[in-house]
Amino acid sequence: MTKNILIIKLSAIGDVIHALPVAHALKQCYPQSRITWIVEKPAYDLLTNNPNIDEIMIFEKAKYKSFSGLIRHGCELAGVLRSKKFDLAIDLQGLFKSAAISWLSGARGRLVYCNARELSDRIGKRVCGDFSDGHIVDRYLDVVRYLGGDIQQPEFTIHIADEEAKLSHSIAAKAGLDLAQAYVVLAPGTNWPNKCWPLPHFSSLANKLTTLGLIPVIVGGPGDQHLAAEISDRTNIPPVDLTGKTSLKQLAYIIQQARAFVGGDTGPMHLAAALRTPTVALFGPTDAKRNGPYGKNNKVLTVMHDCQGCWKRSCPRQKECLENISPDKVVEAIELLIGLPAKR
Repeated sequence: MTKNILIIKLSAIGDVIHALPVAHALKQCYPQSRITWIVEKPAYDLLTNNPNIDEIMIFEKAKYKSFSGLIRHGCELAGVLRSKKFDLAIDLQGLFKSAAISWLSGARGRLVYCNARELSDRIGKRVCGDFSDGHIVDRYLDVVRYLGGDIQQPEFTIHIADEEAKLSHSIAAKAGLDLAQAYVVLAPGTNWPNKCWPLPHFSSLANKLTTLGLIPVIVGGPGDQHLAAEISDRTNIPPVDLTGKTSLKQLAYIIQQARAFVGGDTGPMHLAAALRTPTVALFGPTDAKRNGPYGKNNKVLTVMHDCQGCWKRSCPRQKECLENISPDKVVEAIELLIGLPAKR
């Protein structure tokens, strides 16, 4: 059966990664289907050259912030969406803005995943399957199961073109790294203050990795460059600093070639897990059962506070949430994942 399907998953990077298996599963369920994905620009690069996605639409959120912009651009968006004659819209965002897109699409069928909020379940049929209390990847896939999909193993399709791989080698070389060397990627940046592992811990970890013969490599966006500088100031040998130097696909390639990855509940951590790079994930305010790295080649280190999993962006108790996860514990986790001898 041919179906014209719209996937609505706009942001953030980690959330879009979690939804990637839905496109693959839909193509398996409906091989002749045409799949369009609407996404915000920061996560667009994750979807390019994906064989399971026939068209990508960019949702320019800034256009809709004023009432006049909402009316003008909303009408334009509705016209474009309705011209595509979607049979089905799948809202994996589960918020008012995604529900509005689902409604504007004119799709005859509209589904939304179980944990929908902001009245989005009034626009689409809420689907709650066997995994409604499980990992977010499986919650999204429950929608495809509802449609009859038989999902054996979720597939995170991220296509990295040869040109991006070549550019990644060049960028790394300029920073002093040969990607054939043994290195570990460190991602200190987060979008919540409460998700941050202390920078002195990253510095200590970098020193320990160097002792073990592994090169520490710091990644992140341009806004994370000050974090890299602070970490480097406290290390015996400065780590390789790639913050602000890569595109999303180049970052993916560099993570893919790494021996391991260390970071909190952020987009790069979920990217590492999707690429099957051994991942040490540091968790405090969020729930690893729902948001942890997906797959088997990972290790989650969780704080032991009685308030763990509070889902607060900043700590009301004025604690540095992840402070009691020690660098030694992280090194032990890396050794467990990649088989290094313990010689700290």
